Amino acid sequence: MKRIIQFQLLIAMVIFMSSCASENQTSKLAATSEILLTSESGDKMAPQENVPFRDGTAEGVVIRIQPEIVKQTIDGIGTSFTESSAFVLAHLDPQKRREVMERIYGESGANFSLTRTHVGACDFCVDGKYSYADQKDDIKLESFTIAPDKEGFKRADHPGIADESYDLLPMIQEALAIKSGQPDRELRIIASAWTAPAWMKDIETWYIPGAPENNWQGTGGSLKPAYVPTYADYLLKYLDAYRAEGVNIWGLTPVNEPHGNNGQWESMHFTPETQNEFIKKHLGPKLKSSQYGDIKLLAYDQNRDGLEHWTDVIFGDPQTAPFVYGVAVHWYESTFKVYEDVFERVHQKFPDFAIIHTEGCIDDLGKPAPNGVTDPERYQESGWFDNDDFWWNPNATDWAYSVTWEGVKVEDHPIYTPVHRYARNIIVSLDHWMRGWVDWNIVLDQNGGPNHVGNFCGAPIMIDTESKQVYYTPIYYVLAQFSKTIRPGDKAVQTEKQLAGLGSDDLHACATVNRDHLLSVQLLNTTKAPIRYHLQIGGRYAEITIAANAVQTVRVQL
Repeated sequence: MKRIIQFQLLIAMVIFMSSCASENQTSKLAATSEILLTSESGDKMAPQENVPFRDGTAEGVVIRIQPEIVKQTIDGIGTSFTESSAFVLAHLDPQKRREVMERIYGESGANFSLTRTHVGACDFCVDGKYSYADQKDDIKLESFTIAPDKEGFKRADHPGIADESYDLLPMIQEALAIKSGQPDRELRIIASAWTAPAWMKDIETWYIPGAPENNWQGTGGSLKPAYVPTYADYLLKYLDAYRAEGVNIWGLTPVNEPHGNNGQWESMHFTPETQNEFIKKHLGPKLKSSQYGDIKLLAYDQNRDGLEHWTDVIFGDPQTAPFVYGVAVHWYESTFKVYEDVFERVHQKFPDFAIIHTEGCIDDLGKPAPNGVTDPERYQESGWFDNDDFWWNPNATDWAYSVTWEGVKVEDHPIYTPVHRYARNIIVSLDHWMRGWVDWNIVLDQNGGPNHVGNFCGAPIMIDTESKQVYYTPIYYVLAQFSKTIRPGDKAVQTEKQLAGLGSDDLHACATVNRDHLLSVQLLNTTKAPIRYHLQIGGRYAEITIAANAVQTVRVQL
C-alpha cells in the first residue's frame, strides 16, 4: 500500500511539474505571431490582424493546445510527379513553366517537401502500358532502362507541345534544381510501382477489366512465384537508375493499391500475407544489404479502411518489421471519413511505425452522375476550370457515388466539397498520428487529364493546354498554406476541441510546433458563417474569428 501511495504521489508530481512547465512556457504569450486565411470569399493565404492573449480559462468554443504533449514527427506535406503532369507542363514555354514550378517547389511558393512518383506506367500516363524492362523473361534485367521517363513528347504527335524534351524525369530534376538553392532544400520522394513488367505476372498483361457483379476489384494479376525475387531486383534497378540521374528516392512502396482497382488500369495484387513474405524474404534484405539500407519502406499503399489487417500482419511479424518504416494509405473509401479511429488503434499497437498518406485527389472529375456535377440542373455550364465556386461547395462526386457493386457502401460516398475533403483529411489525420500527407497529380489539363483510360481527376493546378491559361485552384492555396507552416521535423502536439453546440464537422483543428518553438494551429470552418472561438494555450487564451467556409493558420511564438 505504501508503494502504491508513493507511486501515486510521483505521478501527481510529474503532472504538476508538467503543468508548471506549460504555464511557464505560455506565461509570456502576448499575441499571435501570424494568422493566414484561405476562404471562399477570395482570401488566398492572406495575412490577418494578430490577436492578443489574456490570462484565464476560456469558455464556449475552445481549441485547447498542450504543447508539452508531443506526438509524432512530421515528414512533410506535398504532391506528386506524374507523366501526365509533365506532359501538361511541356505545353508551356520553359520560362512560364519555371514560374509554375517555382510556385510549387520554391521557397516563396508552396515549398512542398514530401512528394511521390510512379515506377513505370500508371493511369496518369499519356499512353500507359509500359515498364522499364519489357523484354519477356529477362531475368537478369539486362534490358532495363528508364528511357520512357526522359524521352519527351514529340510535337508531331502532340502539336501543342512547346518543349519536346520535357518529361517525368526532367520535371523531377527541375524541382530538385529549384530546391537546391534553398536553405530547406530536401525534397522527399516516395516511389510506387503500379505493376511489375507484364511478363512477371500470372496474367501476362497489364490489367484485365473486372466483372463488378462478382468481383469489383477486377484483376491486375499477381507475381509468378519464379519472378518474385526478380521484381525485388527490378525495384532496386530503378533506385540505381534514378540515383545515376541525380535523384535520390526517400521512400518506396512494394506496389500501389495491392487490392486492385477493378482492372481499370495498370495494377498488381498482393495480400497482406504475400506482401509480408515479399518484404521479409526479398525486398527487405536486398535493400538492407545495398546502398539503400536507409530508404523508407512503406507497406500497403491503399485505402485507410483496410489498414489494420495489413499492419497486424506486417508490423506484427518480428522478422519483417525491422525492414519497414511504416505504412502508406489513400483516401478513396469515403468522401468524408478520415478513419482516425483506425489510426488510433494502429498507433496504439505499433507506435514506432509511420503512417503516411500517399495519394488523394478529386477523382472521376466530370463523371456523369445523378445530381452530380454534370447534371445541368445542378451545375449548368460553369464547370470546374477557373471557377473557385466549384471547389468551395458540394459539387463533386467520386467513383462510388452511384455504384451498385457488392461490398461498396454508397452512403460513404455522398456529394462533397473538394476543399473540405482536403483540409478535413489533412487536419484530422495529423491530429491522429499521420506523419506526412501527399496529394496526387500536381498539374493536370483543363479536362482533368491526360489519362490513358479516361480516369479524369482534379489537381491543385489545372492548365488549359490550348490557351496556356494556368488556374491555381483553391486546393493549391490550401495545400500551400499547410506546406509553408508545417515542415519536416516539426512535431504534432496535443489538440482538444470544445465545440459548445457546434456540429461535429463544423470546426476541425490540429497543431504542430517547430524547433524554434513556433506553434502552428490549422483550422477548418466548414460552415457558411464565421465562427468565433478561443485559442487556449496553458493559462492564456486569445479570442479569434475564422471566416465562413475557410482554412485558417494561427501561429504563436511559445
